[in-house]
Amino acid sequence: MENAELVFVPLGGVGEIGMNLALYGYGPKDSREWIMVDCGVTFPGPNLPGVDLVLPDITFAQELGDALKAIVITHAHEDHYGALIALWPLLRKPIWATPFTAGMLEAKLQSDRINEEIPVQVYKAGDRFTAGPFDIEAVHVTHSIPEPVSLALKCPLGRVIHTGDWKIDADPTLGADTDAASFRRLGEEGVLAIICDSTNAMREGMSPTETEVSDSIAKLIEKARGRVAITTFSSNVGRIRSIARAAESAGRRVMLMGRSIKRVCEVADDLGYLDGLQPFLDEDEFSLVDRNKLVIICTGSQGEDRAAMGKLARDDHPRVHLSAGDTVIYSSRVIPGNLKAILDVQNMLADRGIEIINDGDELVHVSGHPRRNELRQMYDWVKPQIAVPVHGEALHLNAHANLAAEIGVPEVAPVRNGDVLRLAPGPAEITGTVTFGRIYKDGNLIGGEEEIGVDERRKLGYTGLVACSVVIDRDGRLADEIDISVHGLPDVTADGDPFEDVLYDAANGAAESIPPKRRKDPQVVEDAVYKAIRATARYHWGKKPVVTVFVAKI
Repeated sequence: MENAELVFVPLGGVGEIGMNLALYGYGPKDSREWIMVDCGVTFPGPNLPGVDLVLPDITFAQELGDALKAIVITHAHEDHYGALIALWPLLRKPIWATPFTAGMLEAKLQSDRINEEIPVQVYKAGDRFTAGPFDIEAVHVTHSIPEPVSLALKCPLGRVIHTGDWKIDADPTLGADTDAASFRRLGEEGVLAIICDSTNAMREGMSPTETEVSDSIAKLIEKARGRVAITTFSSNVGRIRSIARAAESAGRRVMLMGRSIKRVCEVADDLGYLDGLQPFLDEDEFSLVDRNKLVIICTGSQGEDRAAMGKLARDDHPRVHLSAGDTVIYSSRVIPGNLKAILDVQNMLADRGIEIINDGDELVHVSGHPRRNELRQMYDWVKPQIAVPVHGEALHLNAHANLAAEIGVPEVAPVRNGDVLRLAPGPAEITGTVTFGRIYKDGNLIGGEEEIGVDERRKLGYTGLVACSVVIDRDGRLADEIDISVHGLPDVTADGDPFEDVLYDAANGAAESIPPKRRKDPQVVEDAVYKAIRATARYHWGKKPVVTVFVAKI
């Protein structure tokens, strides 16, 4: 095809952890065809009050229109598929997904009571299919969830390997190790570029195996005196399975707590991943099991307030509780930004005499991402001409880029969200940028900060609200007493006067000081009262609250 180019455009997940979304295009600049790989979310911090999910801005993908041919999902982690339900109605393109991902998507639709039918074409590792301009081969990799794949995307200008999330694990507890033979074959056939996971690019060595983690957890369960509660990522079915087996070997029954972990296990059970395990206990059966005969697998590894571990830490679950002498195991890593929330939960547990075991204390977790020796092995297998580090923050991406250069990859192409990276023909080069950023899911609505009112909520959270109502008659007289309502401000000033009374006096004085003729204008009254309340609050408090003044004329 004359003037055809092969380009890679990330809209999320590059320069950050989470919210992965990539676009691949092939063809002349004005008539390319595209596919999207993954469509993930990240989660809001305290600086986004009320926001449910953070989504990638897909304006560019929407503008592609009919040129966007398909969405291919590599696996069912939230940061890779969690935005599909919210954003698919804006795109309405065919989705390709593995059976587990398809099952998780369907379960989420049912759980959230969404009637939208999202068409999914199911593929498995080893399958080859066509999506848009690309012939795609799905290659099995190991990760902390069932059925993860890398994608080998082939077009006339070459083959690109999109690794997705992966690691090497010689002894996994679920499924097989990463398919080295297929990667070697692809390397022999020729690989133009690898778009590769950077999450653990700063860590030397090889990851411990999942079986080593399983054996370590089994020993901890065996020697525990009371109940054992283990919190892990809900999607880590292999970990859940190995914990359940360890509990059974120690003569203990297993209970699941938390909506997301139950949903994952229902899908996993349907697909046979939990075959051979005893049925999990229901929370209503808690009181029927002796303390030293129970293991609880629960949500809340990141300190989420409403998750099961948070409820257990506060002892406010109606049926299940922990006691002094029980053990809590955090079989997880700390996602950046969550440390304080996790420590808050752990402090509540410690105050009640509950023993806490973290990854730094014992081998109770291993990441699903490759360390540096695993990256070296992947590059040795596929021998790419171009290395493109993705899936990481700046430090991870830089460490990965330096590693690729050290081991002799001919070209290393640093890229960030919104960049248009031309992979072929010619040297890899950023040829432009597209719209990118973040939008937010807030209840049933999706939009930017201003559209959904996040900025105003943030102000309310810092400085509170004063609402004032003024009624004037046609002659400009106050027709009734001014009504004032204060929310989130101090009760009294430094002088001990009620803050609400002080603000009332300021509002009333401002209104009465306006000459009657000018007071006929509601806007004049509104402006004067607004300024008086803000100035008085700042004088007594040092802060300016959000002020709303309503003026009615009768």
